[in-house]
Amino acid sequence: MPRCEHYEGVEILPVPGETAGCEECLKTGDSWVHLRMCLQCGQVGCCDSSPNRHARKHHEAHSHHLIGSAEPGETWGYCYIHDIYTQLG
Repeated sequence: MPRCEHYEGVEILPVPGETAGCEECLKTGDSWVHLRMCLQCGQVGCCDSSPNRHARKHHEAHSHHLIGSAEPGETWGYCYIHDIYTQLG
């Protein structure tokens, strides 16, 4: 899978094996569908199929373009700017 220039010079954080859930949804008592982690700062948010789309909102607020799936067994990354998936690890 290709990687865009947004990966260059960025220390990609490893996705944890387990997480409690979307950090923002946990604060408000909302639910999520799938979890994504910002590969630049570690923020865990909910996916675009979730009602609040916190991972995308984090990208928009902080210009952190790279996320990875925080779902067990999934090892892919994604760049919001280029709409490109890549294999992590």
